[in-house]
Formats: sequence, C-alpha cells, structure tokens
Amino acid sequence: MAGVEESPFSLISLEEELTCSICLNTFQCPVTIPCGHNFCQDCLLATWKDSNFNYSCPQCRTFFATKPELKKNTVLSTVVETFKIRAKKSETSVLAEESIVTKKNVIHCDMCMEAEASHTCLTCMASYCEEHLRPHQENPIFRPHQLSEPVGDLMERICPDHQRLMDLFCSQHICAICSFCLQEAHKGCFVTSSEERRNQIESDLRDKFGQLDEKIAKNKTVLCEMGGMQNKLKDSVTYKKRAVAAEYQQIRDMLAREEHDALFALDQELESSQTKLNSLMKKFNDNVSNLNKAKVDIHSLLRQSQTMAFLQASFNLPTAMQFDPYTPRINLDSKKVKTVQACAVALKDHLSEILKQPVEARLPILKTGERQASASGFSSPKLHKESEPQWPSDHPKQPTSQSPCSQPKPVQKKKSQKNTNPSQAMGHGMGNKNQNRSMENLLEFAAEDKLKGRPPWADPKRKPETSDIPPDITSAEKRTELLKYGTVLTLDPKTAHKRIVLSEGFTKACVSEESTNYPNCPERFAVCSQVLTSKGFSQGRHYWEVRLSSNNFIGIGLAYSSIDRKGPTSRLGRNAQSWCVEWFNVKLSAWHNSSETVLVNPNPKRVGVLLDCEQGTATFYNVADRAYPFHSFIFPFAEAVYPAFWIFSSGSSISLCKLQA
Repeated sequence: MAGVEESPFSLISLEEELTCSICLNTFQCPVTIPCGHNFCQDCLLATWKDSNFNYSCPQCRTFFATKPELKKNTVLSTVVETFKIRAKKSETSVLAEESIVTKKNVIHCDMCMEAEASHTCLTCMASYCEEHLRPHQENPIFRPHQLSEPVGDLMERICPDHQRLMDLFCSQHICAICSFCLQEAHKGCFVTSSEERRNQIESDLRDKFGQLDEKIAKNKTVLCEMGGMQNKLKDSVTYKKRAVAAEYQQIRDMLAREEHDALFALDQELESSQTKLNSLMKKFNDNVSNLNKAKVDIHSLLRQSQTMAFLQASFNLPTAMQFDPYTPRINLDSKKVKTVQACAVALKDHLSEILKQPVEARLPILKTGERQASASGFSSPKLHKESEPQWPSDHPKQPTSQSPCSQPKPVQKKKSQKNTNPSQAMGHGMGNKNQNRSMENLLEFAAEDKLKGRPPWADPKRKPETSDIPPDITSAEKRTELLKYGTVLTLDPKTAHKRIVLSEGFTKACVSEESTNYPNCPERFAVCSQVLTSKGFSQGRHYWEVRLSSNNFIGIGLAYSSIDRKGPTSRLGRNAQSWCVEWFNVKLSAWHNSSETVLVNPNPKRVGVLLDCEQGTATFYNVADRAYPFHSFIFPFAEAVYPAFWIFSSGSSISLCKLQA
C-alpha cells in the first residue's frame, strides 16, 4: 500500500467520475442501478419520489417496470474514501507550499538575519529592521541615504556593468540605468528618475483606469438600452402576430363564405336540373296517357259492327305521336358549375404557386400579378368579370372530351301555320340526335315555347352561327372596328406539310390521306401537318378571319419563321417560337412553350385574330354578329410573326375569309 500511496498517479484526476450527477458532489453511500450508473442513495430515492413512482435512470432515462433493489457499491465507496483522503492531503500540501512561498517573500534584516526588514537603504544596499534602522534615523551622517520600502533582491537594482545603483530610467530604451550608463551608452537619451517614471506610469494607468470605467459605463448603458429594445421587440412581435392572425382569420372567413356560396350554387343547379327533369317526365307521362286514350278509341272503333257507322267515324292521332321518346343527357356541366369549380381550382393552384416561394419573393409575385392583370386586356378577371373561366392544365376534372356529334345544336323553328307538320316544327332527325340535345333544347318541347328566362343561345329564331355564343360575355366588339385592320393572307405552299392540300388560290387547306408531291425544301414542315402564311408581321395592327369546317383537331396560331420544321417539337405551341389555340377532341386549349391552358369552348364557326405588334398581344375572337374574345396572348415580339395553322383530322379544313363589313 505504501508503494501505491507514493505512486506518481493520483486520484485527483478522477474527481469527475467520482461525482454524483444529481447533487454534483462526491458520492455519499453510492449505489448502482441495473443500467450501470451510480448515484448517491439519498439523491436517487429523492428523485424517484418526486417523479410519481416513475422509476427510470436520471442519466440515461432507462425505464424500470419496478423499483430496482439498491445495494451499496462497496468498491466505489472505498475509492471515494481514498479520494477524499488524497484530496485532503493535497489541500494540506498546497497550504504548506503557499506558506513557504509567503515565508520566502518575507524580507529579513541583513544585520540580525531574523527580524523582518522595515526599510531598505539604497545607499548602503542593505535592508534593516526597526532596531537596526535607528542609526539611519538618529545619526545625521546617514540622513543623505535614500530609504525605500523593503526590496527583496537588491542585486537586480545593481548595474551589471558599473556595479552602481540603477536609480535612473531611460525612456528611449525603456530600461533602468546608473549614472555611469548615462554618461556612456545612454548619452543624449531622455532620462528621468525611477520614482518620477513610476509616477508617470501610475498617472497613465489611473487615466486608463478612468477610461475603462467610462467605457464600462457606456457598455452597461447600451446593454440597458438593448434590454429595453428586447422588450419593445417582444411587444411589437406580439402585436404583429395578432394582426397577422386576424388577417389569416379574415382569409379563412372569406374562404368559408366562398365555399358556402359555391356549394349553395351547386345545390341550386341540382334543384334546377331536377325541376327541368320533372317537367320533362310530366310531359312524357301526359304523352303516355294521350297515347293510351288513342289506343282505347281505336279498339272502340274496331269493335264497331255497323259498316256505315264505321266508315263515317273519324279518328286523328294525338300530337304526342310526333314526339319520339328519348332519355335526355343530364349532367351538371353548365357554365356556372364549371366556373365555380374552375375558380376553386385556380385559386388553389395560385396559392400553391405563391406559397412554394420564399416569403421574401411572394409580395413581388403578387404585385406583378396585379400589374399583369390590369395590363392584360381580355383575360383580366378584374376588368372582365364575365369572361370565360380558364381551367388549369393540371386540373383533374377538365371539361369532358366529347365527340363532335355531342355538341348542342341550335333548333331551327319555322313560323307556325295551321297545316304545319309537327315533325317539321320539331326539326329533322329526332332519333339518336335527340339524345345529344342540350337541356335547354329539351325544355323547348316540354314547355312548348312558353318558358321564360330561357338563355339566348336556346332561342330557335337565332341564327346557327350565333347560337354557341355564351350569353354573358360583355366585352364583345363590333366587327366593323376590327375590319379597319383587315389584311389579305395566302398560305405559303413552301411551308405546307405533304399531307396538306392547298386550294382556292392558296386560301384553303385541308388534310388528305395521301401525301402530295411537293418538292423538298427546308421551309416545309416534315413532321406536323402545318402550314404558314406567305406574309409575316413585325409592326402595326393586323386582323384576319378563319372559317373552320369542324371544331376538332385544328389549331390556329402564330409562329416565328425560326420555328423548327423537322423535329417533334415543331408542333404549334410546343416550343418557344409559336402560340396557338387548339381544338383537340373538342377540348379547346391555349398552348405556348409546351404549357397548356384549358379554355371553355365557344364552338366557333369563324375565328378572328387581332395581332397588335406594338402592344405585343394576339387576341382570338369567336366571330358571329359581333366579335367575342375568348383568349389573348401577351408576349414581346423578337421577330416577325406569321399566321400558322395545324390540321390533323382527315377531311377537316380551314379557309382564310374575305373580309367584308
């Protein structure tokens, strides 16, 4: 054991390992729990008592289902006791060393070598106690001697070169010198006495001490101000949080109201459709009753035994015979329903795009959107609240693609005459075509032209060319105003795809199943069945009209002459060099740079295009008695643009119209 005690290794370095992590003191009666950690027994029991019988390790949080049995760690207790003894011995040795140092620092009298010196004579170069200092105080001979506070090592104040007292200080070389050094190496230097130099340094330090106090006071003042600023910031944040929460609550309230209104509108639409359906059912029930009555009359007539009476009897079929029964196409696809759903989806997509951006970038996007909305003519929802809604390209419930025969057809009625055939009054082809009639046309027969509030496009007296115009577009323009900018166009045979056949003086294009023997040239479209006009525009306003043979697989647009002619991206709208509106399976979309915007299809027979090179806009119109805009492109012109056409469906054609007022 003696060898161990005298070992250079000490337990002092293990103080942290021998400390309880709860009380942060050296272990008192250490115990070990199942996870392997050690604690003071009293500390651990107190911890478990405060935790409502939740037995877990305070250090690693290991949970114990039951209270572990605590046993004293005898080995650790022995180590702790040894550590305490060693620590006590170490503390004693440190105190002894400090006393020795203190004793070493005590300056003794050079005469008796026992008493503590009270002064040191810098002339005699010796230290004296009070008793041996009396000659210097009483004998006049020693009065010139310079006395000072006790100096421990006088040899440090003796010049090593001249063995004289260094009582001077050279400010230039910053060192103590003697009088002989002043005459030799330090001749010409600025020299002061050591006491004077000390006074100067003390004065400088006192000034610095004052400067430090002033700087500390300023820092404390700034800290106090910053503390007040923290409180103000907290108050400001609390206020702003309330304001922001109030704004978001208002947004939630507005959205809740909009949702309620939208659902109410859908309920109204359902009720209206059911009312219409009930009216039709009543009409058909009445027809069934009239037909059954006619059957009874026929049976009664056939049972007539008298020939003369039979021949004199007359029988006319009821008017219900003129109606062919059919099941109407019923769906909630009215403009109001589409608009409600489209607005909800567009609002969600708009918010999603904004919220994807960092907070710092959202406000510029919103402001840019407002400026664009105010600058765009026909597509701005603020300027034209009644314009057609645009469905997002990724909307899962876009307008259902339909075949051309499923489009509502206007009903043409003749003036009523006494001998008019009822079948003619109802139009021809009542078979399968009746199944494709719109709900408004069905109600014409159900109510026998007596319903009020009928939409304008269901009026049988209107011309077929205007029957598909939506009734609530208020931004329609007079066609005569657009004809001021009318221009004559012809199709360029050098650009026509080999499946496109040009006729009528290069003003009509249609698609053929067989390829035309056009000569090969770099301007010709090789992949997509497209054609450009011979004339392009880079300035001014220009207007032209195109007649469509059908609203299916046809595109009308604009393109730069630099558009690709050979690759798969040469199709109109699938690149950055072209813009178009396209009918694909009767779905109308606006395309540019492979980005699609689904539009509500007005089913135009004639499409007008107004190109404004100065404003950088191209507006597409449904031309009838007036021009109804249904989409606008806004883009800066980098070069001349050419009217362009895409025709895919066999038998479809487009014709450039002769513009007449």
